[in-house]
Amino acid sequence: MLTASDVAAVLTEISPLLRGGWIQKIHQPAHHTLVLDIRVPGQTHRLLICCRPNLARLHVTTHPLANPPTPPPFCQFLRAHFQGARIDDIRQIGNDRIVELQITGREGPHTIVCELTGNKANILILDAERRVLRDLSRQHHLAGQAYVSPSHRNSNHETAPSRFAGAVGGSLPVSETIDEYYREQEATQTINGIKEERLRLLKKTLKKEQRLIEAWRYDLAKASAYLDYARYGELIKANLSAIMKGTHHIELTDYFDDRLPTITIPLDPMKSAQSNMDDYFRKHRKYLAAEHELKPRIEQAGHRIERLRQEITHMEQGTWTPPAMPSSPANTPTLDRATTNKHQSTGDQRRGPFRRFTSTDGLPIFVGRNARENDELTFGLAKSDDLWLHARGMPGSHVVVRLGKGTDPPPETLRDAAMLALLYSDLKKSGKGEVIYTRRKWVKKAKGQAPGAVVVTQEKSLHVSLEKNRLEALKSRAS
Repeated sequence: MLTASDVAAVLTEISPLLRGGWIQKIHQPAHHTLVLDIRVPGQTHRLLICCRPNLARLHVTTHPLANPPTPPPFCQFLRAHFQGARIDDIRQIGNDRIVELQITGREGPHTIVCELTGNKANILILDAERRVLRDLSRQHHLAGQAYVSPSHRNSNHETAPSRFAGAVGGSLPVSETIDEYYREQEATQTINGIKEERLRLLKKTLKKEQRLIEAWRYDLAKASAYLDYARYGELIKANLSAIMKGTHHIELTDYFDDRLPTITIPLDPMKSAQSNMDDYFRKHRKYLAAEHELKPRIEQAGHRIERLRQEITHMEQGTWTPPAMPSSPANTPTLDRATTNKHQSTGDQRRGPFRRFTSTDGLPIFVGRNARENDELTFGLAKSDDLWLHARGMPGSHVVVRLGKGTDPPPETLRDAAMLALLYSDLKKSGKGEVIYTRRKWVKKAKGQAPGAVVVTQEKSLHVSLEKNRLEALKSRAS
């Protein structure tokens, strides 16, 4: 973050340039970052104000930043009240990391206070009487209170010389140097943040896979008790007439063993010989089914565990390479965008929390968790050609499958997504029901209704039932 001396150096450079300018546009590309487009005669300057801990700063930048599809509430407030306002003055308060922008708009004079003070950095809007109207950190208890500067709360000020005061070259060398320095810092923290989050996810997934293998091995071991039951059934079948109801066991010669031993086969005395025989055959089929299903699952999970361990080892040894990240317009990822990148480096993963799954065909599936997320997923993240699903006529989650333009969803992906729409709806209790699906472009907001309420056209429907194996596979690929 900037020191008090750094703040003094950058203000010496930009204050004369911006004083008297007009705030043309206001953007909030990330939670802690504001960008003001300030028009002065002949050109427009982009003033960046960042309150992120360890990266708090203020300077002019020439690099555009990507903005969210919907401006955050703080940005909306600023646009409503201060877009078009004149910058009367920009000044440092005392020998501190606090900058005040004195502005005059259609509602009269106001002050934008930029507290670039580390972990407690904040941006506050003051009225003409210097009462707090709103602040970036959403400390609601401050609203209506007389503003008290951190300068009066803490008398310790930094006196170290500025790291950037001697910058040369360019029309605004101090701003350009600060901008470049912090872009590098953000890029480093972006990579570190992605690595930490990836490591957390890998360890969580590893534990999940290990628990699955343990459960499957337990089920397989339990089913293995029925390994010899086909032989018992055949022996009983050959001696049906000799077995009377009420018999607890029978001793028979085992003709499947070359030594022809005599073995004792337990019987249920409440059942007939035929029923006892059927029980042994049924349990043996259960063993065969378990072996057929569980052994491949255990083997596949073992391969996944090996890959997870290899990636964790690369991280621990410092040889891990992060996945390629989409670049910002300036070709440098920002820290604010990275901190919301929880599991992957794609734009899909950066926006919104949502539940996330990967289909059998490797396609991303997003599931809203409440009305607000449903609204954000459908009308924020989803693209027009994406597949949209919902349980017919029931409260539940919006489900979106990311598809390429002009492509149709593979049948297994459609079943996966429909299963999730059923699972996260009121149809879950019945275990089956009808799911509608269409392209996102045929889903419209229901006017005057609560978030998440939609009007759907050109839909198709699919009747699905919850399948344990499919759900387990989806959950194992959840992120």
